[in-house]
Amino acid sequence: MTRVLVVDDEPQIVRALRINLAARDYDVDTAPDGLSALRSAAHHHPDLVVLDLGLPDLEGADVIRGLRGWTAIPIIVLSGRADSRDKVGALDAGADDYVTKPFGVDELLARIRAVTRRAQPAGEPPPVATIGRHRIDLAARSVATPGT
Repeated sequence: MTRVLVVDDEPQIVRALRINLAARDYDVDTAPDGLSALRSAAHHHPDLVVLDLGLPDLEGADVIRGLRGWTAIPIIVLSGRADSRDKVGALDAGADDYVTKPFGVDELLARIRAVTRRAQPAGEPPPVATIGRHRIDLAARSVATPGT
């Protein structure tokens, strides 16, 4: 099941997304602000983040940069900001897509499916690096040393 983190401070949007995503078999976590979003992402490891830019504590672009510091999970911005500078800023910060409010649920769901497909290429092995005797599994966030 795909885990989605919805980050928005508007309870009506969060409720609508939770209901629509859960009805389509997504596992949904929510966060009302940027710090909660970063904490939730670190603890629950979502497969995708749907993020509003206008949060009460942090700018959405700062949340994107915070996530990009340690993960490549897809991020879809869902914002009322329609100015091209906001869109460019979010995409340059590391967002994968940008949807403007008001939005159609069907379009958002299609974009979620699209970025999720791109994030999980079929048949591609998980990222593993070998340094000396150490085998580092980036997906599992583990290090193994043969013989120990």
